[in-house]
Amino acid sequence: MAVVKHTEADIDLLARLLRAEAEGEGDIGMLHVGTVGINRIRANCSDFIGLRTIPHMVFQEHAFEATQKGYFYQRARASEKRLARRAVRGERSWPARFSLWYFRPSGDCPPTWYNQPLVGRYKLHCFYEPTGAECENIYNTF
Repeated sequence: MAVVKHTEADIDLLARLLRAEAEGEGDIGMLHVGTVGINRIRANCSDFIGLRTIPHMVFQEHAFEATQKGYFYQRARASEKRLARRAVRGERSWPARFSLWYFRPSGDCPPTWYNQPLVGRYKLHCFYEPTGAECENIYNTF
């Protein structure tokens, strides 16, 4: 059962985001990107208040650099769509489980990102989850 409403077009959009943001991180890395996106829709806190749909999340201003590049606009593959469906069903794992932010630094992960603590790293991406004071709702969404 899905944790956010979606259409087949939404699955395609999310799949394209997973590939464009984290293809080099493999299936788990791409699933982590999907988890962060779904968390942003469900959390309704911090920079993500009012996000209700996958398109709102994907095209939120300044959210994903990949949406500005041509690779994002290529057709999604079946494997990426399967990963997008897993994310929409609420599959979550560390370090993305409660994360709302991630990025790929050129070196070590900084201990905070947008004043949120580092949770961990998966391959080249660092993941940050909000504190309970910043976003209690993220810990109550499932």
